[in-house]
Amino acid sequence: MFDLAAIQSAVRESQLDGWLLYDFRGSNILARRILQFGDGPVGSRRWMYFIPAHGEPVKLVHRIETGALDHLPGDKQIYLKWQEFEAGVASLIAGRSRVAMEYSPRNGNPYISRVDAGTVELVTSNGCEVVPSGDLIQLFEAVWDDDQWAMHLEAGQHTDSAFAKAWRFIAGEVRTRGETTEGAVRDVIMDHFAQHGLTTYHPPIVGVNAHSGDPHYETGAAPIREGDFVLVDLWAKLDRPRAVYSDLTRVGFVGTSVPVQYESIFKIVAAARDAAIQLVRDRFAAGQKLQGYEVDDAARGVIELAGYGPYFVHRTGHSIGQETHGNGANIDNLETHETRLILPGCCFSIEPGIYLPEFGIRSEVDVYVDRQRQVHVTAGELQTSVIPILSYE
Repeated sequence: MFDLAAIQSAVRESQLDGWLLYDFRGSNILARRILQFGDGPVGSRRWMYFIPAHGEPVKLVHRIETGALDHLPGDKQIYLKWQEFEAGVASLIAGRSRVAMEYSPRNGNPYISRVDAGTVELVTSNGCEVVPSGDLIQLFEAVWDDDQWAMHLEAGQHTDSAFAKAWRFIAGEVRTRGETTEGAVRDVIMDHFAQHGLTTYHPPIVGVNAHSGDPHYETGAAPIREGDFVLVDLWAKLDRPRAVYSDLTRVGFVGTSVPVQYESIFKIVAAARDAAIQLVRDRFAAGQKLQGYEVDDAARGVIELAGYGPYFVHRTGHSIGQETHGNGANIDNLETHETRLILPGCCFSIEPGIYLPEFGIRSEVDVYVDRQRQVHVTAGELQTSVIPILSYE
């Protein structure tokens, strides 16, 4: 539901004169979600919607698509010529000094950079400063309601149990046939999802030995045999409207005991994971602000101190929402300098990893901060050691 009063309150709290939302042919999915567009045709002409800190919003729409924003409150301005569009933009922001747009300086955060440079130039040419709308986006796109939190927990029960299903399948196949394949394990997990009403945009990653060292490995047909190391990364959500994802990664060894080479690396990764979780707990318990990059630093510092910094080749985590990679703050000071705040009502992954040529280890959990600022780790039991897969009956 579009909540104008809540948006205007957030704009005022951010000390802005307004929020200028813009789209051209579906280029700004964030604006479209904030403004409650459906999944129908996106239109072929530019529109703008200005939400001032106080007063009525104003629409700027093209002559042949005058109804583009009719589902929203506010006065309407209609343009036909490009000159009229530019004059309309100037009219929307007249007298305003600072407005938010889906923009990031130097494209430092591409997840929120949905407005092209030329449009930003057009706005700033009218003497108005454009500031990133990242934290506003979080409030109205990444914050979960109680129903979504409940759906995440329900999905998490089934993603959690999928690992036991996978380990048992590997153990049974290796005992009876001597081997299975990455693809067969993937299919078992997908069947498990289907049986429990889950959906996913992409099948899980099942990587054996060196394949586990590729963070975005595409599951293939490699055999899995006794003595092999296996990583499983899976993500799914309930097949219901507005459902949100659960995203977890665990690792196992096809044997009854785990060699030291795997366990020693796992301990470092788990310590990095736990350091990140603890920072989140400590900051929220103290009522202090926390930015995404700081959580990345906490995890990365543990791995760097252990001498494996060059082998931790991705950010520590990502926002989780209706997409696996959501539109809230990421846990990142590697690929981007994530300065957006971790907000109550948001969920994100914490998934440090060490990726060596022979094998890679990642431990991924989901962290949700509720409206009362309580921190929840939603991964079932935290993995504390590599799973000895042949111990499963």
